[in-house]
Amino acid sequence: MKKATLIAAACALFCGAQALVAQEPAQEVTYVNDPTQGVLLNRMKDNWFITAEGGAGIYFAHKSIHRKLSDRFAPAASIYVGKWFSPVFGGRVGVNWLQAKGLATGPEYIGVLPGETVGSYYKTKYNEIGPVFDVMVNLTNWWCGYRPNRIYNATFYVGAGAYFTFTKQDDSWKNAKDNIMTLRAGIINSFNVSKQVQLSLDIRWSGLDGLQNMGGQGWNEDYMDLQAYLGVTYLFKNREWNAPVVPVCPEPENCDALRARLAAADARIADLEAQLKDCLARPVETVVENNGPLATVYYPIGVSRLSRENNRVVKAIAHVMSQDSNKKYVVTGWADNYTGTDNINIRLRKNRAEGVKKVLLANGVAESQLTVTTNNGNLSDLGEKCVALDRAVTIEEAK
Repeated sequence: MKKATLIAAACALFCGAQALVAQEPAQEVTYVNDPTQGVLLNRMKDNWFITAEGGAGIYFAHKSIHRKLSDRFAPAASIYVGKWFSPVFGGRVGVNWLQAKGLATGPEYIGVLPGETVGSYYKTKYNEIGPVFDVMVNLTNWWCGYRPNRIYNATFYVGAGAYFTFTKQDDSWKNAKDNIMTLRAGIINSFNVSKQVQLSLDIRWSGLDGLQNMGGQGWNEDYMDLQAYLGVTYLFKNREWNAPVVPVCPEPENCDALRARLAAADARIADLEAQLKDCLARPVETVVENNGPLATVYYPIGVSRLSRENNRVVKAIAHVMSQDSNKKYVVTGWADNYTGTDNINIRLRKNRAEGVKKVLLANGVAESQLTVTTNNGNLSDLGEKCVALDRAVTIEEAK
């Protein structure tokens, strides 16, 4: 099989397989929002929320361990306004109030309750209230991907704030002029009860640093507070996040027949490729070309003398032949067998060959290079209408 035929067959088979696919009925393509492909950021006015929460905290300080655990619990409350900038990252600002119950070694401490002691320690109670802010990370959306209908979300946050301290003096709460800083961290366990409302359990650790002495000499004491809050959050519109729109192409009902035909086409293509590879690997046959005579000089009917033009041609041939004296040549005289008698044709053949030889010798060709002969046949043998092609002298390289 020829190479061109193999290539054409492979192309036709491939095009046929493509046409087979094209003939299948077109399936309807649908477009859906796919959160697994990411989310689109909403406008600044979207995804705001407000949270109110109340709970209790327990105060931890160096001396508080001497007070009963049940006597150290105190109320706490917060209110926040916040925004989610993406399904994972958000922030909130608000006001936090907490009450601290502890122990002090002397009456000069802030918040000492007159007459209330535990052994040699004085009971203390004071309120902290002030602005706070948090940076929030929704761990559920981060680790599990955003899903708008998810019921539970776990959110981690870290933040800071500043508290004003109030103590009870003369049966009223007064500013103790103890402004303290706080660092805080926590995790919010939120449950969606509707698209607008969430209930939450907020577990928070707060570290505080404040002035503890009411006298002329003050010192700071680091302490912390662990709190738990139950909260309710209202989500303002827009509450959800838009996802990129992606096409969904349904699978055909049954592809077995199509797969079988494609498999057969693939097998046929592989077979044709193997045949083509074998064909290309075969050695190329060397074709010996017959270059024919070095030159052919033609004559009019009954003429053996070289014309002026033919004389110039033979001189040019002599120049080529004389370049290599080792090459041998055969000069053959011809005449047509359709006109004239045998005697006339024999003479024409001989005189034509001898005339060419004479010019060759005169133009540098060695006589040892030449063999002069005649041929009684027709040179072209194309019939009587082509007899002009039979009246000639040929010069060929001897084999």
